[in-house]
Amino acid sequence: MEHALLYTTAALAISVILNIVLKKFGVSQVIGYILTGTIIVYAFDLRHLNDSHALEQIAEFGIVFLMFTIGLELSLPRLGALKQIVFVNGFMQVTVTAAIVFSLAFWLFGINLTASIIIASAFALSSTAVVLSYLKSSKEIHLPYGQRAMGILIFQDIAVIPILLLIGFLASDSGDWQTTLLHTAESAVLIMVLLFYVGRPLMDWLLRFSADSGVEELFLGSVLVIAVGASLLADAMGFTYSLGAFLAGVIIAETKYHHKVEADIASFKDLLLGVFFVTVGMKIDLLFFTQHLFMIVGILLAVMLLKSVIIFILIRLSSSTAVSLKTAISLSQVGEFSFAIFALAATDGLLDHSLEQYLIMMVVVSMILTPFYLPRVHPFVIRRFTQQELHDDVASVAQRQNHIIVCGYSTVGKFVAEYLREEGLDYVIIDNSLKHVKEGLDRGEAIYLGDLSKPATAEALHTENASAVIVTLDNPEKKSLICETVLAINADANLVVKILTLEEKKTISRLNIDHIVDGKKEIAKVLVSHALQCKMK
Repeated sequence: MEHALLYTTAALAISVILNIVLKKFGVSQVIGYILTGTIIVYAFDLRHLNDSHALEQIAEFGIVFLMFTIGLELSLPRLGALKQIVFVNGFMQVTVTAAIVFSLAFWLFGINLTASIIIASAFALSSTAVVLSYLKSSKEIHLPYGQRAMGILIFQDIAVIPILLLIGFLASDSGDWQTTLLHTAESAVLIMVLLFYVGRPLMDWLLRFSADSGVEELFLGSVLVIAVGASLLADAMGFTYSLGAFLAGVIIAETKYHHKVEADIASFKDLLLGVFFVTVGMKIDLLFFTQHLFMIVGILLAVMLLKSVIIFILIRLSSSTAVSLKTAISLSQVGEFSFAIFALAATDGLLDHSLEQYLIMMVVVSMILTPFYLPRVHPFVIRRFTQQELHDDVASVAQRQNHIIVCGYSTVGKFVAEYLREEGLDYVIIDNSLKHVKEGLDRGEAIYLGDLSKPATAEALHTENASAVIVTLDNPEKKSLICETVLAINADANLVVKILTLEEKKTISRLNIDHIVDGKKEIAKVLVSHALQCKMK
């Protein structure tokens, strides 16, 4: 490519300008990158690069570093705790979705057997790049539905391996299934041994010595060597790049360097993810899309609805309605690994060109739609299913005794939590603002979304076992309702309530509350105290 520097600079400039504009409208930067790819292709007539293997490999490393950072969030004990979600829910989701989609494609639409298998396998997958990047940036990955979505996506990434093997068998029309499966199992065992028993001490040694050197570039270089090296090892054994990077992240999560590694790798992950989405935009054929718009969008919406129903039913067997619904909607799209599946199938002559274009456009539109609706899923569902979500989310509180409940995480609530933490006291925070909950998660707080004036919420937080309930809210009516609810559960509750006005004091005083803190009065005491100290000096 003679003008590679020109194309790169143009793409960078367009993406920056587009994302600045889109950011003002609250639109995800993913859309900006996809539009950049489309603009570049048509502005410089680069349609021939759509199938560039080198470009696809570079773009795939965006997903590699995303999976690496996801691995950093999961220590081995935590990954073990997710085994049911990964291997039970994930397996059921992929197999059930694939079976139903195959039946519809083969029997209803009359698509041939081989193409129906390929379509079913691809449509069973969701977008790791879009969903996990959003869950991680929004901190919703720590919520119950985020954990379930992540577990299913991990299994889907693993499922890509047998799917690609299956396409190879369909293309060759011959092969020894037993030998291939045995080889895959041997490779899986070998990569686990190499990474966990040989790679772990090597990673720890490399990170320790590069960190001790005091040179940031050496530490960052070591991280890149580990992430890329593990990816190449996985690829050499027939697995996906991202699976190797994920396992490397899980190993580093056990070390004391995982927070620094995550911070250092963030810029590379975001940059390469941007490249990935630019390549997605390059696959958009505007003429084909406009000619078949209603067919593409109609079938896509039907597929997304079908996946949502399947995932909802599977997750609902073990989780609340709210968690099941959010997980289902967040995983309803068709994922980026479908590109690799369709490309391999088309290369092997298993898909005709027209069908391939339909499928690719459906995936592209799916990935464009996802960033628009994904941020709205949690607030939409939580408004209707607050209590179910809370009960699922606060399971760990059941083991606590004599804990302190802090109601509200605005300015005063943050100071209260800070002082309690300094004193080494056990506490949990409840707030009905998603913004405040995200802020608390950013700070590592045990914070939950919910309304303490609801009896079910107070019971879920085990108010009867709490040593104190501190109410820091400003809303007088809400404070009164919360106090009434807490006292209804535990008449001897140690309630500490902040008030600001005489009207509030009159309202609260009729309740059996031990400690009413008048904000203005306490400030006056502090002012006088400081004045007297200055006078004595």
